[in-house]
Amino acid sequence: MSDPVRLQPVKPGPDEVVTLIVKHRVKAGFEAPYEAWLRNIVKVAGQNVGHLGVDVVRGKSVGLDMYTCVLRFCSTEAMQHWLDSPQRRELIDQATPMLADGDQTEVNPVNEFWFSPQTEAAVLPPPRWKQAVLTLLVILPHTLLVPLLWGPLLGLNAFLSNYVVATFLITLTIVLSVVYIFMPMATRLFAPWLSPTAESKEPQ
Repeated sequence: MSDPVRLQPVKPGPDEVVTLIVKHRVKAGFEAPYEAWLRNIVKVAGQNVGHLGVDVVRGKSVGLDMYTCVLRFCSTEAMQHWLDSPQRRELIDQATPMLADGDQTEVNPVNEFWFSPQTEAAVLPPPRWKQAVLTLLVILPHTLLVPLLWGPLLGLNAFLSNYVVATFLITLTIVLSVVYIFMPMATRLFAPWLSPTAESKEPQ
């Protein structure tokens, strides 16, 4: 039985999403068993409280298949609970014979991973102009549509129509929508353009 993984988190706020980044380099000949194992651990992880989703990036590293799994959690505590869970330790023990370099983990705030290299082949993050273009494409529709969606509700109550309160609600809606939903979707959709060597898809 392997020892529990204990990370020093980046101390995000209580409501900030954190990502657990797991990198596995799979030994030649173990690709199919690893894919089956991966589908199983993704299913098990999804049953844990505070788990918000997972993305799997497939690539190559020194001739071997490289898997980068990005698991999102609602808090550092939820992430650590998964790391310390008996289910994960048992599953990692099962996978160890298939891995060339063992179970490599790190933790980041979710916004830092939007444009971070996700495979060994991607040495540098995308150019800043590409990051800026994609961020603009995600945020601009929100700044146009969210005020329109909130407008009828804000007009129903004097407190809600207060400039500070209305601005707070609109901004909060934009931030949560971008961080939790649309930016992760956009980076997956535009991954070939951001980093042409990266291939991102969910396990089947």
